[in-house]
Amino acid sequence: MIAHSPVLVFDIETIPDVPGLRRLRGLDMTLSDAEVAEMAFCARRAQVGHDFLPLHLQRVVSISCVLRAREAFKVWSLAAPGLTEAEIIQRFFDGVEKFTPQMVSWNGGGFDLPVLHYRALMHGVSAPRYWDMGEGDYADSRDFKWNNYISRYHARHLDLMDLLALYQPRANAPLDELAKLMGFPGKLGMDGAKVWETWLSDKADEIRNYCETDVVNTYLVFNRFRLLRGELSKAEAQAEETFVRAELAHLELPHWQEYLDAWGQAPETGENT
Repeated sequence: MIAHSPVLVFDIETIPDVPGLRRLRGLDMTLSDAEVAEMAFCARRAQVGHDFLPLHLQRVVSISCVLRAREAFKVWSLAAPGLTEAEIIQRFFDGVEKFTPQMVSWNGGGFDLPVLHYRALMHGVSAPRYWDMGEGDYADSRDFKWNNYISRYHARHLDLMDLLALYQPRANAPLDELAKLMGFPGKLGMDGAKVWETWLSDKADEIRNYCETDVVNTYLVFNRFRLLRGELSKAEAQAEETFVRAELAHLELPHWQEYLDAWGQAPETGENT
């Protein structure tokens, strides 16, 4: 048993927008990308006490997705350097246009989607279905007045972190820890703080693989949430986890083998596995 609408779980990875920083600050072109970013980090730390750059200065290098529809389970990425940032974002919203899915994220309302909004504006991306709030040209547009992707309290985009915390930032939980407490692998040797140094080391594949495993973590948490809200029985939720294991094993890629090995080693704690 799965949701009637296709489910699209997504996660993005970003790096500093070095070309944008050069443009905004009139920086010398002889400076390396690493030097430009470090200048921005230092300025940010002096301003606010940390080096996390504003969302509009985050360049998207990967969007990883899980699509669960009917009997299909697909996990894939739209990623640099094979695609430009504009292509990554446009193709993502083209998928929303095609499937009108139930979108699911972890902190998507606080980070992923605002970043995509700003970057889409910069690149001239078109996303009419995503922005439909009841005034579009689609047959069901009127329904979007009451349930759209934009409103924080509508379900068409479900930000699991935000909802589980009852919209209280101090109650937010990290996905990695929550996934591990539920018996799932969580993050495997990498986190968002390491993305920039990994990019500078020309290891874009590692960023993509990390993003993909994180989006599967989110899907598995979403599956437990469906059990929590009564959409699935315990047997159905467990069957879905078994199905996901099998689908990942079919991919026969090293990062999925590592993920499955970690899943198999998860401690058994009562009803958590």
